[in-house]
Amino acid sequence: MAVNFPSIDPAHLFPVAGVTLGWAEANIRKPNRKDVLVIQIAEGATVGGVFTQNRFCAAPVTVCREHLDAVRAGAKGIRALVVNTGNANAGTGETGMAHTRETCEALAVLLDLKATQILPFSTGVILEPLPVDRLKAGLPAALANQKPAHWYDAAQTIMTTDTLPKAASRQVQIDGHTVTLSGISKGAGMIRPNMATMLGFLACDAAVTQPVLDTLIKHVADRSFNCITIDGDTSTNDSFIVIASGKSSLPLIASTDSPAYLALRDVVTSVAQELAQLIVRDGEGATKFMTVTVEGGTSEAECRLIAYAIGHSPLVKTAFYASDPNLGRILAAIGYAGVADLDVNKIDLYLDDVLVAKNGGRNPEYREEDGQRVMKKSEIAIRVLLGRGQANATIWTCDLSHDYVSINADYRS
Repeated sequence: MAVNFPSIDPAHLFPVAGVTLGWAEANIRKPNRKDVLVIQIAEGATVGGVFTQNRFCAAPVTVCREHLDAVRAGAKGIRALVVNTGNANAGTGETGMAHTRETCEALAVLLDLKATQILPFSTGVILEPLPVDRLKAGLPAALANQKPAHWYDAAQTIMTTDTLPKAASRQVQIDGHTVTLSGISKGAGMIRPNMATMLGFLACDAAVTQPVLDTLIKHVADRSFNCITIDGDTSTNDSFIVIASGKSSLPLIASTDSPAYLALRDVVTSVAQELAQLIVRDGEGATKFMTVTVEGGTSEAECRLIAYAIGHSPLVKTAFYASDPNLGRILAAIGYAGVADLDVNKIDLYLDDVLVAKNGGRNPEYREEDGQRVMKKSEIAIRVLLGRGQANATIWTCDLSHDYVSINADYRS
């Protein structure tokens, strides 16, 4: 069951001018479920993307990169996204590449576009051929029900082992102009960002030049989807896309130094963080949501290294599932994180407001019942103070339960 997952009202997901969404039931893997999504984008919009760092990346990831590179080189802009669930089209070799290109061509014909104006995405089982004929057969139905308000349906369409659809929306004022943002994400397992099986699509109606949008999305990803882990596995298909439709009255943002850019960057980051945290809250078998903050490092990179060592540790995660304050496991993870010159005698460790370890050893005033009290909560903060600098980093993770094993053992059945 998802951990403190907020109730999402479809009526509170704002349409974004210049963006429409439509879905179909194409029987990609299972009957009677939404599994093909098409997002159409108005002409003149800009689109940016960041993708998995897994070297065994899926065919759609390779094609997305190619098509975005073509736009940066002067080709016509991206006008549509096509997403299927149920099949990752990864580990499928040249056949998988051909199926991805065939999908782009099919949608391009229906929309009177070039294939390079389509971005393809897949999620689901790896190493199985994509049923491309079923996918293509579903495209007309997805186009037929295109509506600007279909964000909640779109969130349902891209789910795999997710138990709940994930969506977020905002309307803000920037320099006196209303800017609207809406986004969706999916993911519950195989989540370890290195951009997590994760997809995220976020649209706003601001006008943003391509170089500025490329800078913005990297900033946002590093503070949202690249700050989550469920099981330490980096998927072959992870993708995060930001669309700027240009339909707001806000003047074109052409510089990363402008106040308008900073305001837009911050609100996009806020929405992306909400979408990323929803993935962790819905982690496969999760019962606890943990925020891991490492402070006082010499660099953000070393703080993140230590945070991820804690967040990835099966021993730490199972202890939290059991509410067992076996907190030496956290110290062990800090020690093996890979910071070679770490002085462990300077380290303090907190669970919420409980000081567990002080100067590298057990706090004389720490009582195990205080640790257990915190660990029984559904939301827990782990805070590590390194005492060696000014840098810090925060990630979000969850516990590891019996259900995680069951879900993944039965995933293909």
